[in-house]
Amino acid sequence: MKDVLEYTDYRRYIADYYADRKAKSAFTWQEFAKVAGFTSPVYLKYVSDGKFNLSDEAAKRVAAAMHLADYEQEYFCMMVKFDHAKNDAEKKEAFNGMLAIAGDHKAKILEGDSFRYFSDWKNSVIRELAPSMHGAKPLAMAHACLPKVSAAEVSDTLKFLVSADLLRKDENGNYVQTDMTVTTGPMEVTPVAVRGLHRQMGEIALDTIEGVPQEKRNFSGLTLGLTQGAYDEIVQEIAEFRKRIIAIATRESATDEVYRMNIQFFPMTDKQGLNKKG
Repeated sequence: MKDVLEYTDYRRYIADYYADRKAKSAFTWQEFAKVAGFTSPVYLKYVSDGKFNLSDEAAKRVAAAMHLADYEQEYFCMMVKFDHAKNDAEKKEAFNGMLAIAGDHKAKILEGDSFRYFSDWKNSVIRELAPSMHGAKPLAMAHACLPKVSAAEVSDTLKFLVSADLLRKDENGNYVQTDMTVTTGPMEVTPVAVRGLHRQMGEIALDTIEGVPQEKRNFSGLTLGLTQGAYDEIVQEIAEFRKRIIAIATRESATDEVYRMNIQFFPMTDKQGLNKKG
């Protein structure tokens, strides 16, 4: 069975732990629940299925029942907090806690690099900027960024991008990209970071309305009345459009400037009662 530090979903860990024990002995959900201090023989089965949650106190009991070490128990309880978080800020705090525990014990969460990459706008910008500034030091790169950023922040970003294998240095000491594009992939924790990135980029976009000459930026918009079918068709068009934009951008290896494109398509009314609480 994988180490607990390789998980980000505590329910999956419980299910895998049970399956591993079951394969080696006559282990039952009832026995598991009893050791963890639950009166219901199927409580943990329902937890693993996503039907029930664990309280903070119950999470500690379950971690102990699975014979997790001190830091492993802490990590398991942090996974519970991540799963139960009510908003992105709480999720980010819990996941950063998981990363810290894993890092302290020389372990790497597979989703960790992806989460960190999409958590901060500097990562994607420096990843595009560094290869176009041969021989440049972090201070020069910092001065090239429109949103204010320090040389120390650029240096930390470069170290992360190299450690995450998103940038590398060539034989001349210049930064090059390991891949042309970076996608979010199917990871469970990444959407939390991506939503935060959209907020950051949205705020930066607002600043450029006044801070960047009109010939250097392009803002446009449409307000449309749509059916659900039309909405679905437009979303598909946006997906195809993004592919065409990537193809144009990656056609040449040279970079004059780094640009961000925000494609925002969202409802302005609520006739279907999306915001009504039942």
